Amino acid sequence: MTSENDDRIEPTDEARMSFLDHLSELRSRLMRAMIAIALGFALCMVFSERLFKLLAAPIIRYLPDGASLVFTALQSPFFIYIKVGFIAGLFLALPYVLYEIWLFVKPGLYEREKKLAAPFIVLATGLFYAGAAFCYFIVFPAAFQFFLSFESPELKPMIDIKEYVSLFTMLLLAFGVIFETPIIVVLIGLLGLVDSNQLRKGRRYSIVIAFIVGAVLTPTPDPLNQTLMAVPIMILYEVGLRILGSFEKKRKAEAEDEATQQTSP
Repeated sequence: MTSENDDRIEPTDEARMSFLDHLSELRSRLMRAMIAIALGFALCMVFSERLFKLLAAPIIRYLPDGASLVFTALQSPFFIYIKVGFIAGLFLALPYVLYEIWLFVKPGLYEREKKLAAPFIVLATGLFYAGAAFCYFIVFPAAFQFFLSFESPELKPMIDIKEYVSLFTMLLLAFGVIFETPIIVVLIGLLGLVDSNQLRKGRRYSIVIAFIVGAVLTPTPDPLNQTLMAVPIMILYEVGLRILGSFEKKRKAEAEDEATQQTSP
């Protein structure tokens, strides 16, 4: 009699991988992903100056007339351009990086679910870019406008590019990862680490975590803005739960159909 797990993982060498084999597989996937990021970095370095102007645009518009970003170390612009090129290379190589992640988790999925590579990559990439865009167009303007409102005859802003780029990239990547919440919820559910019922029972903890993350990531100490940051996280979590629940229902139906076929004469 065929069990549910027999349909989930094909009886191949890939399915009988040991723990060390999994580590070796993970290492090879990470190496390929890093090579893709390195190639993206090399390409983006050609346009690093233009990319920096794009990166600086959200704060430049709020600086006083005649003011600009400054650097206090001679080598700062050089390393800033390298950092900008690397972040842009990561964004450029993201679809391939997600493809490698998919190949790593693929053996733990049902045969039908293994065919969802393209939707997974498209959706995960779109969510990451959406999170970064949300940060760039909504979070940054509100934060910069708030902080620069403290300018006075006694206080003049002199913003160092090193500190600005560090804050910019940290928040940009953080929001990109946060918007991947539905994908993360679905993957850990499909791999059997948790199920949708467990995640629903832990919903109250997810709400607390969402508000903590919102408070940490929101540059302005305004409770309203912190709430606006937490709400998307909670919505994305619920979306992930619904998608995972749909997959679980399909798995249950398939298992019941198979059991019926096996027991029928």
